[in-house]
Amino acid sequence: MLNRVLPGDPRLTHVVELPTRPARTTEWPSWAAPDVVDALHATGIAMPWSHQTRTAELAAGGQHVVVSTGTASGKSLGYQLPVLTALREDSKATALYLAPTKALGADQLRAIGELTHEGPLREIHPATYDGDTPAEIRQWVRANARWVFTNPDMLHLGILRSHQRWARVLRRLRYVVIDECHAYRGVFGSHVALVLRRLRRIAQYYGADPVFVLCSATTAEPAAAAARLIGAPCVAVTEDGSPQGARTVALLEPPLTALTGENGAPIRRSATSEAAGIMADLVVEGARTLTFVRSRRAAELIAMDTRLRLREVDPELAERVAAYRAGYLGEDRRELEAALSDGTLLGVATTNALELGVDIAGLDAVVMSGFPGTVASFWQQAGRAGRRTQGSLVLLVARDDPLDTYLVRHPEALLDKPVEATITDPHNPYVLGPQLLCAALELPLTDAEVDVLEARELMEDLAAQGLVRRRGNGGGRWYVTDVQAGPHDAVDVRGGIGAPIAIVDGETGRLLGTADAGRAPATLHQGAVHLHQGETYLVDELDLDGGVAFVTAIDPGFTTSARQRTSIEIDYIAEKRHHGAVTSALAQVTVTGQVIGYLRTLRTGEVLDVVELDLPAQTLHTRAVLYTVTLDLLERAGIEPPDVPGALHAAEHAAIGLLPLVATCDRWDIGGVSIAEHPDTGLPTIFVYDGQPGGAGFAERGFAQLRHWLAATLAAIEACGCAAGCPSCVQSPKCGNGNHPLHKDAAASLLGAVLGELDRTPMPGEGADSGS
Repeated sequence: MLNRVLPGDPRLTHVVELPTRPARTTEWPSWAAPDVVDALHATGIAMPWSHQTRTAELAAGGQHVVVSTGTASGKSLGYQLPVLTALREDSKATALYLAPTKALGADQLRAIGELTHEGPLREIHPATYDGDTPAEIRQWVRANARWVFTNPDMLHLGILRSHQRWARVLRRLRYVVIDECHAYRGVFGSHVALVLRRLRRIAQYYGADPVFVLCSATTAEPAAAAARLIGAPCVAVTEDGSPQGARTVALLEPPLTALTGENGAPIRRSATSEAAGIMADLVVEGARTLTFVRSRRAAELIAMDTRLRLREVDPELAERVAAYRAGYLGEDRRELEAALSDGTLLGVATTNALELGVDIAGLDAVVMSGFPGTVASFWQQAGRAGRRTQGSLVLLVARDDPLDTYLVRHPEALLDKPVEATITDPHNPYVLGPQLLCAALELPLTDAEVDVLEARELMEDLAAQGLVRRRGNGGGRWYVTDVQAGPHDAVDVRGGIGAPIAIVDGETGRLLGTADAGRAPATLHQGAVHLHQGETYLVDELDLDGGVAFVTAIDPGFTTSARQRTSIEIDYIAEKRHHGAVTSALAQVTVTGQVIGYLRTLRTGEVLDVVELDLPAQTLHTRAVLYTVTLDLLERAGIEPPDVPGALHAAEHAAIGLLPLVATCDRWDIGGVSIAEHPDTGLPTIFVYDGQPGGAGFAERGFAQLRHWLAATLAAIEACGCAAGCPSCVQSPKCGNGNHPLHKDAAASLLGAVLGELDRTPMPGEGADSGS
């Protein structure tokens, strides 16, 4: 297929053929209820694959288990078998299912509905309970459903907060299924980890001790990650017994164009345009194709561009291409899924809404418009192709981004690298504090429970603020002082804490959505272009005091990116390591940022102008990884004093772009500061910090993997074909200084000198030749 679509294409940087994998099947477990096995037989499942049986056996034996195998490996059967058996054999037993997206939850509910719609399994009554469930249906679910399909947000707000109304479900809770658990990372994952601890605590209060079954894409250390998520030991099942067809995996880098952007930097041909052309060629070949993109707008643009190209070849083919993303009505999404699966649609441009779980079979090709952010997501998306064991194509089109540049030039870092470990930090005080208030309101917290969470000092701080009160001596309990305060409403499980900013259509008064208050100045400032469900809005006013941003539906033909002035202070050093002329550290820091303007850029990448703004400064207390260099090292590296600020600045930008290589984050989750003489260190210093209060674990990962991270940063700079720096290497789309000063060559010299020092004194677990 690749030879037909891209024969000898010079844009291809790497092509590899992955072999087929045969299926390994087993007998049905003897304990499985015959009615359940018959129902599964009726759906076409003759025998289970080995990992499905292993997962089911562990769960039925009472062990928490995580199954971590590839996309389309049938992980669902691993939990369906023990859960349905338990619900069939005990007429009062119940189960919960949690998914990170509504689409995935609806898809899995539909699968269970097919198994239970007739015969003796009808009494299981599976049902959805989420924000879209009408009030009268919610009451029925609480009274009758025995398998409740929900999400972490609704578990937090709708079930745990009013657990007395859910006593029937909680008292006989046998299983909790957590699907696509690798999606719970960073601050979101830390919140979910604490919500799940609250669930286990409340279930125990009602006399239940449910078994957790977790499903994940292939991920590093799945047992440890799952244990951190649920707060209890887990057994991992990682040997995949499902069949897999042969796959061709190719990496492509769009060429530089004659156009120039900020500070005259060359502009690379856009990944979206390249992906649209490739999808059009694949559709002409008759290949069922999914093109994954990073934004809703890009999904619409690629679908539109592909249809335009196809109309010139065959107008009928143009009608067989569509976009798919969050924001569509449920019935529209189901119709698109069915049309893609049965071949009515040949091409779909989609966000990661089709990455997780939704059963789309028989695809011939997957095109990725930009690296999806993690190796786990890359393989998750790649697994959408070849789901019926036929040969397939997976093609990654690099964006104008340092990480994409690095990966297409160093394919081993993508194709031969173990997937990332999922990072969560339930002990982050900005996450743990509000969650403790929720837990104490649900049931008073004992001293023992507080000590297990290592939260005694934090509880005492909450008590000093008058939010909780401790009663009793030796075995004291902690109570919320004001039960009317509503701590549950103050917690945004998906990452924000506190009242969000409401986004309102100024003409209709319709609430479009919400945004995190801390990030609003950088994304919702006056004049910003805001995207919502594929529509473009212009921000007319941001009222931080009133908590509202007013927008108008209009497409101005340009995009905006905020310019922010940032300073950073070191509160204390948590850990420090010396490497000759380089010192690295993990620190608690205070970041002060102020949006001072924004850049307006045409969709071609050409800069229109810079608009000044006057917004209040924002303060962030978080974690940072930093390193300092001596003046002597700079001199030995051949970096002249006038070039030092540009070297540090360029190295900082490139490092931010490459941190996602070693941490499960996006470059928009982190920030950076570089300064030729920082007042707290007295030396040239580079900081990279977490963009969430208290940190999200990304800085710790960067500190632990410093050599590998900086080596990749240097390689990305050296691999880029531009002369003096561009968005593929050292320019940043969110730089507060207009990407000035930047010195690409000096940054490479700086990083080479730093790596030389690190090689002489490697960090624990990161020897000079480890490459990990």
